[in-house]
Amino acid sequence: VPFEKELLEEAFSLRAKITDGRRVVSIERPQRGDRRALVDHALTNAREALGRRMAESSAQGKILDDVCEAFGLDARPERIEIYDNAHIQGTNAVGGMVVAGPDGFRKNQYRKFNIKSTDLTPGDDYGMMREVMRRRFSRLVKEEEEAEGAERPDLLLIDGGAGQLAEVQAVLADLGLDDILAVGVAKGPDRDAGLERFFVPGKPPFMLPLKSPALYYIQRLRDEAHRFANGAHATRRSMDIKKNPLDEIEGIGPGRKKALLHAFGSAKGVGRASVVDLVKVQGVSQSLAERIHAFFHKA
Repeated sequence: VPFEKELLEEAFSLRAKITDGRRVVSIERPQRGDRRALVDHALTNAREALGRRMAESSAQGKILDDVCEAFGLDARPERIEIYDNAHIQGTNAVGGMVVAGPDGFRKNQYRKFNIKSTDLTPGDDYGMMREVMRRRFSRLVKEEEEAEGAERPDLLLIDGGAGQLAEVQAVLADLGLDDILAVGVAKGPDRDAGLERFFVPGKPPFMLPLKSPALYYIQRLRDEAHRFANGAHATRRSMDIKKNPLDEIEGIGPGRKKALLHAFGSAKGVGRASVVDLVKVQGVSQSLAERIHAFFHKA
């Protein structure tokens, strides 16, 4: 249609002028020859891509409907946040947040939380989750108050059972966000996939059928959160190894440093260890153990 052609040319010309200084864009519609064949090929590819996208969208919609039914949601979740923690004996602890929606994973919205609390006992997963939740949702409350493009999740998936879920619910209630549904995902015996138990507030724990599309989808979400949290933890631990107070102690070379970190998880873990525990590490003598202990317990 000539009018549409002129309208499009005007719009594209204006855009070209703004972006790269070009002033005129013309639209042609080849009728025959190689150029027509090229246009037909591009059109075929576009139609096939659209068909695949529509099929994927339909399948994804069905899966999200199953998630709604499983957890009692009123509508398909537009934003799902999945949380997992990673650490070694409580050291270099990191909380990971993965985000997913109808269009798949939203990797530009992933977040990591370096655990900052100093009063946590090593391996306190409940305390770590509590810190992650408070930091994440305190920020959400602030964003909503200041109208800064806050994105409220429709569903939280938490790695853990009733205990972890209770910590999350307590934080949400304290911040006035207890309308956000949180679900605990507890691994099955021997961490077997397919035997997960789900904890939903106000309901007894339950399992999903092994062939449930919702179960497979949730496993994918959980595995992605696990991968992301472990990667963030490995990065933090690597940085800790490279820059470490153990390097300041005479008699500790790369081998002993590696053995100590393997035994106690981090320099902080080494600092908390007793002389008796230190000498159990291969390559650490009584005198070196006393030197290490003295270094971390200077007056």
